[in-house]
Amino acid sequence: MSSVRFLGATGTVTGSKYVFESRGKRIMIDCGLFQGLKELRQRNWAPLPLDIHSLDAIILTHAHIDHTGYLPRLVKQGYSGPVYANTATVDLLKIMLMDSAHLQEEDARFLNKIGATKHRPALPLYNKEDAEKAIALLEPVSYGFEFEVIPGVKAKLKDAGHILGSSFVNLYWQTDEGDKRKIVFSGDLGRANRPILKDPATIYNTDYLLVESTYGNRLHEENHPERKLEEIIGETIRKKGSVIIPSFAVGRTQELLYILRDLEEQKRIPQVPVFVDSPMAINATEITSRHIENQDLDARLLHIKGIDAFKTQNTRFTQTREESQKINDFREPCIIISASGMLTGGRILHHLKYRLPDPKHTVLFIGYQAEGTRGRAMLEGKKKIKIHGEHIPVKARVEQISGFSAHADYEEILAWLAGLTHPPKSVFIVHGEPEASRSLAEKINETFHWTVHIPQYDETYKLP
Repeated sequence: MSSVRFLGATGTVTGSKYVFESRGKRIMIDCGLFQGLKELRQRNWAPLPLDIHSLDAIILTHAHIDHTGYLPRLVKQGYSGPVYANTATVDLLKIMLMDSAHLQEEDARFLNKIGATKHRPALPLYNKEDAEKAIALLEPVSYGFEFEVIPGVKAKLKDAGHILGSSFVNLYWQTDEGDKRKIVFSGDLGRANRPILKDPATIYNTDYLLVESTYGNRLHEENHPERKLEEIIGETIRKKGSVIIPSFAVGRTQELLYILRDLEEQKRIPQVPVFVDSPMAINATEITSRHIENQDLDARLLHIKGIDAFKTQNTRFTQTREESQKINDFREPCIIISASGMLTGGRILHHLKYRLPDPKHTVLFIGYQAEGTRGRAMLEGKKKIKIHGEHIPVKARVEQISGFSAHADYEEILAWLAGLTHPPKSVFIVHGEPEASRSLAEKINETFHWTVHIPQYDETYKLP
């Protein structure tokens, strides 16, 4: 008998971790950090409710930290097995895990400096040495290549169209009776017709399916989000203000740069300095440029023509802390793209401290803001947010464009599921806040009449 255990991304969009077990062997799919609410973040520090030494292998769907950021912690606790991921994901993780470790160390150092900690001293969840050990375990796999993960279980990664290297994971095995079985882990599912990336690959059949539900109760309103971006930038620049965009360093930043270059080329936005203030985003942009094989035809055509798809006429990449600090001395209108996308840490917080109190500036969110994050608080109209122990007044204009989301909405998820030629035995709804997961479960049931489950944290389902 095989089973799947849900150790994350249940009732939340973070902390993705699933454990597939067959004949006493265990594979963990994704190894993400919990983010957002304090009660969720505390799970990162609690012992994993699983014997780590019983894990035989790990497969990662993509590089985002809510799917990979717990890996150094797991290694710190003794995991030393293989970690499989798409080739581009491996390249991204070489910078992302080191950056995550750096942020863990920096946060602990800052809390100790200002004394804003209940723990003496505050310690990082993991350090750079742990991240380096995790990186050493990574094994790159190309899309469509079938490989044996553990004896009797094979795997294949397919393009999920979410970010560079994102995959949904197919696992294949045989029952004791010799029947063939398949389970699919969707990871984060992308969208059709987005810049740079290919559309999500079609899924034709599976016995069991885990599908994300981040936007399980919503539709992306803007069919042409570039128009709203053009409007917001134009209005802010006319007020002599700057547009501050908290952006995920991997995926969203590259798409945004691609679109800004196109809008500027069409003279739909003015030529102003565009600061990319995130070492990880800068490195991720270089990696994205290099992985031509994962790009769509339009992006590859630009490459063939010798056009840098990710640069406006005045794009400035700020690697060092000193370069970042100088941005706050820049008095002219500009666009600042900085991480983290949910305002959980990073350089973006310093830019917000400096510009939030001034109404001529605009803070523009272009990605999902999880419950409990500063980004969600600002979108809900909070007049002050806490940054580095200070309560900063929110007087700047706050805007959101959901059309840039890299997550499929519920109609796009249903369209992806419609490719299945036979009903799955079971569908598990994961990676969504409770209302979103319930809504998607209802829509799948209404549309396809399939058996749908919404797992709870640390729940195990048998796969008969």
